[in-house]
Amino acid sequence: MRKENHPRIPTCTYRLQFNRWFTFAQAREIVPYLHALGVSDAYASPYFQAGAESLHGYDITDHNKLNLAVGSRADYDSWIAELHAHSMGQVVDFVPNHVGIAEPLNQWWMDVLENGPSSRYAPYFDIDWHPLKSDLRDKVLLPILSDQYGRVLERGELRVHFEEGTFYLRYGDRRLPVAPGTYRYILEIAIQNLAEHKDEDFYAEVQSILTALEYLPKRTETDPKRIAERIREKEIIKRRLERRCAEAPQVQQAIEKALARINGEPGDPRSFDALNELLNAQSYRLAFWRVAAEEINYRRFFDVNDLAAIRVEHPKVFDAVHRLLLELMHTGAVTGLRIDHPDGLYLPREYFEKLQQRCAKALAIALPQDGRASYMVAEKILTGAETLRKDWLVHGTTGYDFANQVMQLLVDSSAETAITKTFHRFIGHSLHFGHLVYAKKLQVMKLALANDVDVLGNMVDRLSEQNRWYRDFTLGALARAVRETIACFPVYRTYLAPGRPVSDEDRHVIERAVTAAKRRNPGIEESIFNFLRDVLLFRFPENLDGEARAAHTHFVLKFQQATGPIMAKGLEDTVFYIYNRLAGLNEVGGEPQQFGLSIDAFHERNLDRQRNWPATLLATSTHDTKRSEDVRARMVAISEMPELWRRSLQRWRLANRRWKRSINDVEAPDGNEEYLLYQTLLGTWPVQPSGLPEEAATAEYIERIQTYMVKALHEAKVNTSWIQPNEEWDAAMHDFTAKILDSSTRNKFVPSFLSVVQEIARLGAINSLSQTLLKLTSPGVPDIYQGNEIWDYSLVDPDNRRPVDYRPRREMLEALSASTFDDLMGNWPDGRIKMFLTQRLLRFRREHVDLFQRGDYLPLVATGTFAECCVSFARRLGDQWIVVIAPRLSSRIGFPPIAERWKGTTLEFPETLSLEHAHNLFTCRKLHHESRRISLADALPILPFTVMTNL
Repeated sequence: MRKENHPRIPTCTYRLQFNRWFTFAQAREIVPYLHALGVSDAYASPYFQAGAESLHGYDITDHNKLNLAVGSRADYDSWIAELHAHSMGQVVDFVPNHVGIAEPLNQWWMDVLENGPSSRYAPYFDIDWHPLKSDLRDKVLLPILSDQYGRVLERGELRVHFEEGTFYLRYGDRRLPVAPGTYRYILEIAIQNLAEHKDEDFYAEVQSILTALEYLPKRTETDPKRIAERIREKEIIKRRLERRCAEAPQVQQAIEKALARINGEPGDPRSFDALNELLNAQSYRLAFWRVAAEEINYRRFFDVNDLAAIRVEHPKVFDAVHRLLLELMHTGAVTGLRIDHPDGLYLPREYFEKLQQRCAKALAIALPQDGRASYMVAEKILTGAETLRKDWLVHGTTGYDFANQVMQLLVDSSAETAITKTFHRFIGHSLHFGHLVYAKKLQVMKLALANDVDVLGNMVDRLSEQNRWYRDFTLGALARAVRETIACFPVYRTYLAPGRPVSDEDRHVIERAVTAAKRRNPGIEESIFNFLRDVLLFRFPENLDGEARAAHTHFVLKFQQATGPIMAKGLEDTVFYIYNRLAGLNEVGGEPQQFGLSIDAFHERNLDRQRNWPATLLATSTHDTKRSEDVRARMVAISEMPELWRRSLQRWRLANRRWKRSINDVEAPDGNEEYLLYQTLLGTWPVQPSGLPEEAATAEYIERIQTYMVKALHEAKVNTSWIQPNEEWDAAMHDFTAKILDSSTRNKFVPSFLSVVQEIARLGAINSLSQTLLKLTSPGVPDIYQGNEIWDYSLVDPDNRRPVDYRPRREMLEALSASTFDDLMGNWPDGRIKMFLTQRLLRFRREHVDLFQRGDYLPLVATGTFAECCVSFARRLGDQWIVVIAPRLSSRIGFPPIAERWKGTTLEFPETLSLEHAHNLFTCRKLHHESRRISLADALPILPFTVMTNL
């Protein structure tokens, strides 16, 4: 690849999900295809060492090794060489926040479990070694058991093994270390088994090992010298034990006999006493997985027990985590970064600043004036009017904001009242979005993240005790104030940092949250909320010493780390599966309480991007989306046919009622679940090449829908959940789905459903083409999720992480040049028209990089019959320009929305655009205009979209 200027800004990224089903070798094979499509940069999911079965790569066990399930270093280098041969870069998804701890491959975590606070890696993790529960002092709670500890123990599922001088615990597929200091529990029994060999040297050697164990520094040591001694001596003891077993088989046999006794005998509870004593002496406490919410004492990624947070704010941790990444950047293998979940970082701004400095060093360049040495985007979810922090040294977000804005643009806002009324009538009650979010965030803090909030309550209680004005505030009242304030938080988090003034944005967020919490809790004394507000705004009492100020600051930073996961679990993973008014809007970063976005508002968002974040990613589908771009494009089309939707729901409910079950006098599935199911079917139902819907559902399709509904119901946590599955309810939903999709002639639902599918599928196709066109031409860097260059009707993971078949896509691309426009439009269900639009514009972007990276954004306004159905803007750089025309609300125009169906709708070109050489980018037809005004009927003669240009 030719020498690049830094940072290297992509013209288009293409997301690849690496796992054992899609490897570096397979990625290498599709590089020519991606280049031919017009992609400039591969955008890789995490491919560092993780669990072999991982389908996502976010459970990294070692940041400095590649995932061998994905390929070797030679495979990786071969893929990079192929990218470079096609002048392509690579943006990699990097996870600085947490590591996977389910696998023994994570040497840091295994060391912590073996050595407790004395582990050299203990400071790398966010572990509370002195929690409120005294039994957990100097221990890590490990909630990995499938049942209560005593039951698991006495069933014989926990067994100690011995191998190569080392004892370890086996539970199912998990292997856990045994603390060296506790080897004596086993060796003391073993030496009794060697009583007849007292005169042998190996007997004295075992005694000597026991003596060495007595003098081994304890696992609670934190003095660096004593820790170093422990590290050295414990390994010497293991080697001595291994050597003695190899030289004297009697020792090996005595140990095995001791283990047989310690491991107990199912049916004899007392036989497990010794094993119980051994396990209680470890640096971890084994527990039933359901106790995690209340007692876990290490910070996690959200509520995932197998993902432990790391303290990347510590210099040693930062250096250890980024070593391989920076090496790959130095060699040119990595040219850009996606930073996962920055809201989980202790100090996000400082992290980005430090990372950009290290990138500059790795690239052997001076840090640019704006501080951005490498292309970098942050997975930041923005809500409401929130904007990305301008002091973050990144190029923008990962594109959730654009995805939601363009989807809202395609909603018919005039149907809000009708759709809302239909929804409430169908489910039998009203749902207020704001109240629902508040309630579900409280639920999350009670069921999934209780300990995280309890820790904050105790921290603020200790702060109040330091001041005579606040010491009478009780722990209970302060803890409740913390919970209520978090429940009322309007954004994911704030970004206060020590030594920096509080921003107006953060001040507004905190004051708004506290005011709302006061209003919802008139029974809590107002001064308690005021105290919490002042602490959160760094308004500390004047008499605080340095240590107390540090404690106050630490509380604020920990509070900020906690609010994001609670918002995510309450909103994305709960409310978005309940508030199903128009489920296509229930997307990561989405605001489904808003029903539509005006054309003017969409232009304002684009203008802001062009001014402030011209290289931000523009996404429409991602690995995290609840449903693909094409599914959402169909589902929001429901807003264009509110009366048909209302009538259809009545018919479908009547036809399918016989398949419901009565569980405790309640119909299963309930109305809200049934309402979501019908939307999901409309969004995903397969269409034949003729444009007619498939007449019957395949077994594979039915299974996909059943799997999705299981996840949807469990995430909603209304009638069933992951923590407390309601198997009877789950079975009712499973069977209901199968029955209503049965292909027998007696099924009255499917024939009624198919006529609606046909209309929705056509409207959805136009919506999808429009959002693709807008993504490829708006300010920013368009991102394509794997396989979505043609129609893709995937649902939430794991459905959207199925392997992509690139062979037909490659063949389709190769044959594209021979296709006529009539052929593309007439056979729209095969997806070639989406690929045509994508390839033509990506190649054009590659040929005119500056126009898209630096060009002005000029909103254009249509006039005439269907002015509201036309989204148009120009991009201009000097005398170069393009004009984009995309349809919306196309049901008003007809299918397809082309030619005379646009009636008298026109568009006027601004005087700043020279019309000499102006033509249609796709058809190459010369632009016809009258006094700089064009007719949309003339501009869209065959295809339902267009780009005009003078290039």
